[in-house]
Amino acid sequence: MSTLAVTDLVVRRGTSTALRGVSMAVAAGEVVAILGPNGAGKSTLIETIAGIHSPTAGSVSRTGRIAAALQPADLAARTSRANVELALTWWGTARRERRQRAERALAEMNASHLANRPALALSGGERRRVHLARAIAVRPDLLVLDEPFDGLDPLSRAALLDDTGSALRRNAGAVVVVVHDRAEALALADRIVVLIDGRVAASGPSREVLERPPSPAVARFLGFTGEMRVASGIVLTRPTHVVVDPAGEIDATVTRLIPTEDGARAELDVRDGRIAALVPLPGPAVGDRIRVRVTGGIRFPATGG
Repeated sequence: MSTLAVTDLVVRRGTSTALRGVSMAVAAGEVVAILGPNGAGKSTLIETIAGIHSPTAGSVSRTGRIAAALQPADLAARTSRANVELALTWWGTARRERRQRAERALAEMNASHLANRPALALSGGERRRVHLARAIAVRPDLLVLDEPFDGLDPLSRAALLDDTGSALRRNAGAVVVVVHDRAEALALADRIVVLIDGRVAASGPSREVLERPPSPAVARFLGFTGEMRVASGIVLTRPTHVVVDPAGEIDATVTRLIPTEDGARAELDVRDGRIAALVPLPGPAVGDRIRVRVTGGIRFPATGG
């Protein structure tokens, strides 16, 4: 039985239509991630599920109690533990249970050391840990989260991502979470829903959607930014699919080098398109002719959208 069922959902905001016929379901025990470009309707969907917006058409059906941790991660001017206890008070938790449940939730988020700290003195990452602890403390049947890792530095985001995934599965019946990128979705979610222009463009098991997107539009959004024309259509690639190899079958010209954490991304012109490869530093120079081979990618027919 679904904890959440969204059916043919349409939401208009002002003169624009933010969601166009969206349908999805989430069962108890599932974590579903929502991905999409800016303006795709992700926040509108999560806020409509949470009850902040009313559907223009279609329906949202929820089973049990719902909790939401939306943007921004606002906390009251009291200690971290008191913030979590306040959420439990609103939820109707008996007074005798509040402190124990608050401390457990903070521990789940590796934030026990913040319990007595004033919330307004916390760093951005610490505030988000307490914000999430409030949400899991109430043990909802359905928990909705809107970009819980947004704005954090890479180290803080990685640490919070790891702790959050474990805590969600132990404390929430079902979870719908808007995330920023595919690595977050893969780390957290059983299934992924991709929104593009207010519509569901892809939906399925996380790795399947990320590795075998159903259309060129979804593939490009998910990082398949290289494109080569072939007789039957196009092949889209990620930089990890392209290997610099003197014996490679493809002749390429380096048009741009973009530094990365561990080397550089080399953008390449090839006879039938443009692709990119990850290369170690110092790497080739702009204008160099190199040879590469393609080890992966997805083929779409010429009529693909």
